[in-house]
Amino acid sequence: MKLTVIGCSGSFPGPTSPASCYLLQAEHGGRTWSMVLDLGNGSLGVLQRHIAPDKLDAVVLSHLHADHFLDMCGLYVMHKYRPDPTPRIPIRVYGPSDTPQRVGLAYYGHPTETVPEFDFDPVTDGSHFRVGPFTINARRVNHPVEAYGYRVEADGVVLTFTGDTDTCEALLPLMRDADLVLADSAFVDGRDEIRDIHMTGSRVAQTALDAGGVKRLMLTHIPAWNDREVCRAQAAAVWPGEVELAEPELVVEL
Repeated sequence: MKLTVIGCSGSFPGPTSPASCYLLQAEHGGRTWSMVLDLGNGSLGVLQRHIAPDKLDAVVLSHLHADHFLDMCGLYVMHKYRPDPTPRIPIRVYGPSDTPQRVGLAYYGHPTETVPEFDFDPVTDGSHFRVGPFTINARRVNHPVEAYGYRVEADGVVLTFTGDTDTCEALLPLMRDADLVLADSAFVDGRDEIRDIHMTGSRVAQTALDAGGVKRLMLTHIPAWNDREVCRAQAAAVWPGEVELAEPELVVEL
């Protein structure tokens, strides 16, 4: 499995990174399968350096805040209006139950049950689905809106994406024995006292320890106003190994 970080800025695009988007690719059946976890604002431009976005096999959305789904509007335009005669096959989109209505509202200005360029599949707590070589398990996580973390497996490798969440029991089975955990670290200990929105570095690290067997820990969704090294240090005070930071266009082979 290959991970390419397309965007890792938290809450809004930063000066050096788009918002949330992670490209996963794996070989299966004689071809490369490609899916993205989230398609936040600003990510579609960078994504084009790595794949023609309308060739994606799937888009998997953690939740429907703008920094996680808003570039679905641009993907719609690319898929519908590209000037070539190739037949259009709807792109599979997995996300919260109201994803079709929210995409329609964002693009058309009014909710709609369908967008012909996309084939929507609702995600619920405990959802289990496949995209080519990828097996994806979803759990509802701790955020103010309907939000999911994902455990993605391919060829014996496990990547966990927490999406936006504070600590919760659902993270433990998602993280357990993962080869890499991509974890929301938008908040800072000593500054952000509000709970049930995001994790801090220390809470990420403690959750990964509680889950057990996590091999690599990578902090992501860090807003531009955070000192990234502070986030890393707060995690490193708890995590016994190296604490990695997501970087735009970082490629990780798992």
